[in-house]
Amino acid sequence: MADDGFNISILSRPDMPTRSFRPGDIIFREGEAADELFVIKEGQVEIRLNGRVLEQLGESDLFGEMALIDHEPRSASAIASTEVEIVPITEKQFLYLVDEAPFFALKVMRVLAGRLRSQSRAA
Repeated sequence: MADDGFNISILSRPDMPTRSFRPGDIIFREGEAADELFVIKEGQVEIRLNGRVLEQLGESDLFGEMALIDHEPRSASAIASTEVEIVPITEKQFLYLVDEAPFFALKVMRVLAGRLRSQSRAA
């Protein structure tokens, strides 16, 4: 991902929990209810829809943001493709990060814009 001014170190604070997954573990499934987005601290995650890989994500990338923003079910599945450590971010934490680290909000908007453009090109 392009440098967007966001430093992932803000997510390394002791009060920011992490979750670990092994290769092949399902982080979430398409259609599930959601109340978090995730930032990859280490490793790689595949975003899949109907078994097709839409995106391969790595360190500092985020995913699951749509469900947090619009409160709709997950639109795709996320699967660990390597050992992965992710930082879950709830809506409350998201609002805090937007206030304390404005570049985080910009990163989320850039991710959303990029995914919209990608879908438009594929249509």
